[in-house]
Amino acid sequence: MPRPGPLWWLWYAYGGGLPARFAPWVLHDTTCRTWWVRHVVRVLVQIAPFVAAIIVFVPGPVWLRVMSALGGAIMGMIFAVAYLHETAEHRLLKAGYPVGTGVEARAARTRDKDEAAAARYAARWRSGP
Repeated sequence: MPRPGPLWWLWYAYGGGLPARFAPWVLHDTTCRTWWVRHVVRVLVQIAPFVAAIIVFVPGPVWLRVMSALGGAIMGMIFAVAYLHETAEHRLLKAGYPVGTGVEARAARTRDKDEAAAARYAARWRSGP
């Protein structure tokens, strides 16, 4: 599975589509066990230039610039995490996969564990208190 180089990855991190040869990597990126961590890292990369610009170029005391940048970064992270699933599905759609591919792939990965947990739950309730 070919991985994008640093420039392609930056393009991808900022929302750009990748060439078709990277489609399997996009599927892996949005459905692997650590897919949400990868999303958070992409968002931090997106936010970093704005944080640096606020700290460097906005006039005022350093503590105020840092706190302003931190507040903006926290708000950006809140929105990014709120739309985590939608962003992953949109990335897959841009890579040529049908809608729902990410949800199904992540569900398939944990299906056995989820079914075992459901069976334990049902057995506990059948046996009574």
